Amino acid sequence: MSANRPQVLGSARTGEAPLAAVVVLAAGEGTRMKSKTPKVLHEIAGRSLVGHVVSAARELEPEHLVVVVGHARELVKGHLEEHYAGTRTAVQEEQNGTGHAVRMALEELGQTPEGTVVVVCGDTPLLSGETLRALADTHAADGNAVTVLSAEVPDSTGYGRIVRDPATGAVTEIVEHKDASDEQRAIREINSGVFAFDGQLLADALGKVRTDNSQGEEYLTDVLSILREAGHRVGASVAVDHREILGINNRVQLAEARALLNRRLIEGAMLAGVTVVDPASVFVDVTVTFEPDAVLLPGTQLLGATHIGEDAVVGPNTRLKDTRVEKGARVDNTVADSAVIGESASVGPFAYLRPGTNLGRKSKAGTYVEMKNATVGEGTKVPHLSYVGDATIGDYSNIGAASVFVNYDGEAKHHTTIGSHCRTGSDNMFVAPITIGDGAYTAAGSVITKDVPAGSLAVARGQQRNIEGWVARKRPGSAAAQAAQAATGDSAGES
Repeated sequence: MSANRPQVLGSARTGEAPLAAVVVLAAGEGTRMKSKTPKVLHEIAGRSLVGHVVSAARELEPEHLVVVVGHARELVKGHLEEHYAGTRTAVQEEQNGTGHAVRMALEELGQTPEGTVVVVCGDTPLLSGETLRALADTHAADGNAVTVLSAEVPDSTGYGRIVRDPATGAVTEIVEHKDASDEQRAIREINSGVFAFDGQLLADALGKVRTDNSQGEEYLTDVLSILREAGHRVGASVAVDHREILGINNRVQLAEARALLNRRLIEGAMLAGVTVVDPASVFVDVTVTFEPDAVLLPGTQLLGATHIGEDAVVGPNTRLKDTRVEKGARVDNTVADSAVIGESASVGPFAYLRPGTNLGRKSKAGTYVEMKNATVGEGTKVPHLSYVGDATIGDYSNIGAASVFVNYDGEAKHHTTIGSHCRTGSDNMFVAPITIGDGAYTAAGSVITKDVPAGSLAVARGQQRNIEGWVARKRPGSAAAQAAQAATGDSAGES
């Protein structure tokens, strides 16, 4: 499965023979991003730019995967270690060109790779594993020394043109826009900066790259001419979708890539059986998974390791992160983080499920309900205007409106346990730690500070007393006093 495709249960990827190595170039600063964050660590669809590239590269199952780091290397290395364990890094102390960066990667390996080496840019998040595999397959099938990933674009202005031999289809040169003739500028096939090399030929040619250019750098593209002049074949593999090769240099391009990737993810989900009512207003991360017949309503955002089950309906205006929604559940106008919403459960509108919330089958967290670190049993309802924190509630209980689980004493959190088939009154305060037994009731307006035995009724509130005539005596002439007099015909206290 591609790193940039939605994950739908039932889909699968086929294994492929591993390559010798994939080298990811991620050493640049990216000054046009105008950010303290290194360019390759900016995120779209739940992954960093370099994370997208590494994930696509891993689909090739290379023997070695090396990311070349330079600017803010510790940040980039830390990110890779945390999220992409097993990825090796090579340090490019000074950014002396792409050829120099690849040379640093080969030195990190400590040996000349035997087989194909794929070189990719760390700022191309739309590049898919399928396209990289096609590049490697074309490279092997054509017997090339180097194969360029190319693309045919609507407007090739500013790009290096791929010039081919009409008879053989081999690449004879890559001509930069400023150096191209009018005939060459009419070519729509361009260089992506992604290559597949014969590893041994690459290592040899890198030693011959010179720095006598305007930048004084080692250019990887010089390897192509070196190999071609040595009699080796240079070919090209054309990407099916030219947008895959788009690199990110500024925030505008970052947003454009996010929109393109989101559209790819949404379309893939719909083709796999998910209903998305308004694709333009729904956003998903690459790590989100679905089951067929899930429904996403407008304004929905699905982030992280969220999973949406069969026949579940999510939205409108809902944001779920790392949340599991089981079969047939309904989630409306809700924010949830690291929660589990059980089969046929109902959430919202305007609910907030914080980490550790686990709603059982056919349970309910209703309007203006907030939950945190709470387990709610099957069929149990918390319908409205309540806070449930650090709690366990059994099956088929009902929590009255405006209830608060008082879990924090100012220094420590404490747990509340409410049994099955309980009925708690409105405006209850449950002062933890406390246990309410199975089948127990609590009266409305109670502050429960002691355990309630099973089957008991707990009443914890002051005795009501009515002071008749108080309004007329204390608020004479007020609107309330006049209304009371009209209702009772009594003018007591007005003397």
